Amino acid sequence: MNKYLLYPGCSMDSSAKAYMESLNSIVEPLDLHLEEIEDWNCCGATEYLGINLIPAYSLIARNLALAAKQTDSTRTVVAPCSACYLNLAKADYYMQERPTLGAKVNEALAAGGLEYKAGMLDVRHLIDVLVYDVGLDAIRKAVTHPLSGLKVVPYMGCMLPRPDYQHRWSDHEHPTELDDLLRALGADVIDYPLTTSCCGGHMTQIGPETAFELIHRLVSDADERGAQMMVTVCPMCQMNIDAYQNEMNHFFGTDFHMPILFFTQLMGLAFGKEPGEVGIGVELVSSRNALAHIGVEVPVTQEPAAPRKKDEGLPMPRRWTKHEGKKEAVK
Repeated sequence: MNKYLLYPGCSMDSSAKAYMESLNSIVEPLDLHLEEIEDWNCCGATEYLGINLIPAYSLIARNLALAAKQTDSTRTVVAPCSACYLNLAKADYYMQERPTLGAKVNEALAAGGLEYKAGMLDVRHLIDVLVYDVGLDAIRKAVTHPLSGLKVVPYMGCMLPRPDYQHRWSDHEHPTELDDLLRALGADVIDYPLTTSCCGGHMTQIGPETAFELIHRLVSDADERGAQMMVTVCPMCQMNIDAYQNEMNHFFGTDFHMPILFFTQLMGLAFGKEPGEVGIGVELVSSRNALAHIGVEVPVTQEPAAPRKKDEGLPMPRRWTKHEGKKEAVK
């Protein structure tokens, strides 16, 4: 049995719920045991480190301290979310490299009765564990419904392969781990030079025009290469390209319908799981037509409703368009 401590992160229970559902569907076929860190907290995502360094690293390191107390037969923490993985790995690395920072963080942790000795845990992303610990051979053996005929581009996103503190990835600009895993599932993997290009992150809220430019670049290139689907490892990437693709189309006057799923969802399908078991059908850009190429039927009842405007929380996507050289919001 491959046993690890799991740091799920906030998105796995909300915007990336399909990621968690599909992850749960593949653990048994791969004899993978993930023990959730008790009382974990938000990692602070991307902004907090730019606001207040010590509280930000203390927030992240609290999860490491809790994991350290929970270690039994494993000292490896697995994070499925790229932002969570990067934050946890960064905190562990800089607490070792900068003793003064480490001391201040531990002073903050002490207020809650915690301490973390930097370097005692091994922080890894889920796909790293699947490719290098579970192994591609084991993944191939678990495949009962090969994805032959499904043309996909692998999209790793910009946060995962760099900075590579522990030298885990095959290449910083064009890593092959996701390509190799998708091929093990039988999918037709298309070379995608933009695999580590940025999706825009939170620019959808700060500067939508910039975000739409970045999303358009990714989707149009995937479409030109004949892809039927984009496959990612990152909740932020999935949300941006899925939720804002319609807004991007209005902005540029295009008509792309490029579904983007998590790699674990395709693993679940290849392992014989039903679409609903792996969270397929809740994406905004439907994957029905793409999955029809491999004989997978997504029930109509699983089609997502249009996003509902909320009174509280993050702003919902808006339609944008270009008009006489100016970019204007369509209200």
